Amino acid sequence: MDEAYQEKVITEDEKYDGHIVRVTEQTVELPDGRQAKRDIVYHSGAVAILALTNDNKMILEAQWRAPIQQMTLEIPAGKVDGRDQNYLDTARRELNEETRMQAGHLEKIAGFYTSVGFSDEYMELYLATDLSPVDEELPQDDDEAIALKMYSFEEMTDLFQAGQLNDAKTLMAYFYWQTQQTK
Repeated sequence: MDEAYQEKVITEDEKYDGHIVRVTEQTVELPDGRQAKRDIVYHSGAVAILALTNDNKMILEAQWRAPIQQMTLEIPAGKVDGRDQNYLDTARRELNEETRMQAGHLEKIAGFYTSVGFSDEYMELYLATDLSPVDEELPQDDDEAIALKMYSFEEMTDLFQAGQLNDAKTLMAYFYWQTQQTK
């Protein structure tokens, strides 16, 4: 990292500690000596899964999202927590919980920060193929109401062109799938 641009944290005051995020306000010293405030959202990390059925359809979830007050179409995803050893285990768990499927093939596509301007949330995107029903269903989150939908690549392209895909992880999965169509 180029130290000429590095900020030094002077103080950090916790503002909120919830079950999904922890929020703090930092006072930082800028490289030129001035001070500034930074709102920081800490998150344990997350996974997202591009799950492709055996007939080559992407599994999406229609669900209500309170922050934007609307329904979204999203790929299966979830938070890394104490139930799992690592991101890959979380991907397996979330695929079971949200789709009731297991993957014969599960591989990491990419890892990325979701919004570096205010959050440290790191997400790993996985490709899940060779899907089959799970032998043992894990309990679903009590606060989720999701409806599974399956779309072909052409249908996903239509959704994209109509502006109906507005979730970043889902767009990333769609764009990855698009690169695989030309091979």
